[in-house]
Amino acid sequence: MVEVGTTNRTRLSDYRKALTEQTRLIMRVHTSNYRIVGFTKTPTLSELAELAHSAGLRLYEDAGSGALIDLTAHGIGGEPVIRESLEAGADVVSFSGDKLLGGPQAGIIVGRSELIERMRANPLYRALRADKIRLAALEETLEEYSRDVEVPARRMITMTAAEIGERVDRLIASTKKRLSAGLNLQKIEGESAVGGGSAPTSPLPTFLISVTSASQTANEIERALRQSDPPIIVRIVEDQILIDLRTVAESEQAEVESALASL
Repeated sequence: MVEVGTTNRTRLSDYRKALTEQTRLIMRVHTSNYRIVGFTKTPTLSELAELAHSAGLRLYEDAGSGALIDLTAHGIGGEPVIRESLEAGADVVSFSGDKLLGGPQAGIIVGRSELIERMRANPLYRALRADKIRLAALEETLEEYSRDVEVPARRMITMTAAEIGERVDRLIASTKKRLSAGLNLQKIEGESAVGGGSAPTSPLPTFLISVTSASQTANEIERALRQSDPPIIVRIVEDQILIDLRTVAESEQAEVESALASL
């Protein structure tokens, strides 16, 4: 493997100069869990495809998070859409089955059928192939995409701050009467991280539930919530517990209310 260019500015000519008789493909790896911003430059995928194919080579892109749809309208930019990578000329694209796609943890490879078949014929395929349960979960996830049904991860990403704020208001109103003395719930503005290394520069605006107590520390509250049934996973910021309902389904909200009431 030969590294091309520098960390912040890489031109198409850098790739061209790196080609030798031993070169077999050009590879581009998407920086899915970090970004280099400012004085930067990189060739487009279509430019790399033209260079590779004119030299009789293949173009491979590791697209990282696996966005099957464009999420720019929901505040997540800079993530390659798998279909668009193929249309731009990539011969093979690999990406995650979880993260932005929202399925089981898996590695997925798509591309030209003859190349995929050559990979399937390699003995390594038997060692690296996914098990039946994982394949079944992935199939169900992709079927929901084909029916335009929002998988849970996609629903969490596309939920607006206003929607979450309304749920926060309802939870606080229904829980306040059941709280022990000294326990305080407040609605505050905040941000959600997509997680899994995806979209590191695209936090999603949200409303959070802040939990504080006159008699318990944040660590004590966190421990009690984590040990509840089911466990409630929170974060601590500036000595206050923060709960983001973006990651809580409507059907699970009553369990959060019960855990808070039991503190």
